[in-house]
Amino acid sequence: FLGDTMYMTSLALIGVSRAVPISCIYPLFTTFFAILFLSEQVTSFLLLGIVVIIVGTWLVSQEKTGSSKVARNILFKGVFIALATAIVWSVSITLMDHALMISKIASPLDSAFAVNTTRMSATTMAFLALSPLIDRHFRFMKLKRKTWLILAVGGIVALGLGWFLLAVSLSQIDASRAVPISSVSPLFTTLIGAFLLKEKVTVKIFVGSVLIVLGTFVIFVG
Repeated sequence: FLGDTMYMTSLALIGVSRAVPISCIYPLFTTFFAILFLSEQVTSFLLLGIVVIIVGTWLVSQEKTGSSKVARNILFKGVFIALATAIVWSVSITLMDHALMISKIASPLDSAFAVNTTRMSATTMAFLALSPLIDRHFRFMKLKRKTWLILAVGGIVALGLGWFLLAVSLSQIDASRAVPISSVSPLFTTLIGAFLLKEKVTVKIFVGSVLIVLGTFVIFVG
């Protein structure tokens, strides 16, 4: 609930091409949690991966030359929220992985379905409970039918099918392999943002997206 809300906010502030690569560095924070709480060792691959991810994030978050102070403030705010999203998502995935491990359901598919259904139900109840406080006039009910359809399809594909498949993956292989593979979305979203949403993808944004993905893989391969 919290992570996806911040993610949507960062999308509105800095667009798909920047928000997605930055928010998808959640495997980096998952590694930090493993070092702090699971006493995993710091390797040379880990340090290299961290440096590559930081460089990639810096490239993606660069503003255009001559941009106004207001634009820079919006960029900084969007980047900060995207980073916070990555942290929250890493906590969510860690908890989901733990839930799958302690689940007594034998079938991986049934276990993944149960875990994802529970988390999505909790998210729905949280949104419905807070909607009167956040949007007293229920403006979301006044959206156009086309907008409702687009959001419904996107929600089913991403939050439903996407997280279900991630849960199945976590039940079959280690999180150290499943999580970085799931974080390669910046490569796809950068292209989609350019072709479908007509966002301007600069060389810095593209190279930064590639570095973020490569840095993530370096961490877990090592």
